[in-house]
Amino acid sequence: MNCDWVRDNIALYLYQELGDDARHELEGHVARCAECAAELDELRRLHAAMNAAPQFEVTPNLLASSRLRLSAALAEEPARRAWRWALDPLALMRQLRFSPALAAVLLMVGFGGGAGITYRMMAARGEVANTQEASIAGIRNIVQEPGTNRVRIDYERALPETVQGSVSDPQIQALLVMASRSTANSGLRMDSVALLRQQPDDPAVRESLVFSLRSDSNPGVRLKAEEALAPMVKDDLRVRNAMVEALLNDSNPGVRSGALKALSSVPGDTGVQQALQQLAKEDPNEYIRQESSHILAMEKSSR
Repeated sequence: MNCDWVRDNIALYLYQELGDDARHELEGHVARCAECAAELDELRRLHAAMNAAPQFEVTPNLLASSRLRLSAALAEEPARRAWRWALDPLALMRQLRFSPALAAVLLMVGFGGGAGITYRMMAARGEVANTQEASIAGIRNIVQEPGTNRVRIDYERALPETVQGSVSDPQIQALLVMASRSTANSGLRMDSVALLRQQPDDPAVRESLVFSLRSDSNPGVRLKAEEALAPMVKDDLRVRNAMVEALLNDSNPGVRSGALKALSSVPGDTGVQQALQQLAKEDPNEYIRQESSHILAMEKSSR
């Protein structure tokens, strides 16, 4: 472990998103490295100050709408750079060290409005197209052209509007993300997640799929999100944690079984082992109990 790795993971550590092994390694490094310890203390102070600030409610529609406007302005930029500020709190934390004014703004409104703030700052510099000024009121319909990856989305601003394009188009993706969080229409959420799963490597799409797995009230939507996320369990800690949550807490047996199957690829992870041990002993679902015991036995015999 080196200082660069620690700096890349300090925000995850503060938000308790690191696995046990990574957390212990980070704590050991910080105990030996004065520079990293100072950075951790600085971020803790910032974290405490932000928690003390008033928290304003940000609706999913506002957040998705802000991302849509931002993506339109950054459509020509590489995807990693385009979504970094909107979706990567670690990158934002680092930027705060060199931007006191931005830190002050965020302390007033909190992380929840970060995407909208970023848009307004960019709009002031003339970097957001005038055509994106109107707020999106909602998504009305999603239709995929048979045999292609092209999608037609009907959405509303002041009047109903329609946009067409590839699933990989940033504007289409942003509208699909917005639709995936529609509280009123489960069918719309199902259609949007089914399309988003075609682009699971995009950071914005992956975040939306994790949100759907954790929060959607419809088990069919959660299952589709889970299927799209399953291949990423090995490499993405946030996805792995979402799968563990689904395995332990989801009310649908199909979602739990799918999470168990996905997590069987990482039986050596400390958090996964603890969950499997708990389920093998006391889960009311016989299949979950037996399969958890089987995965643990296979992992033990492979050592």
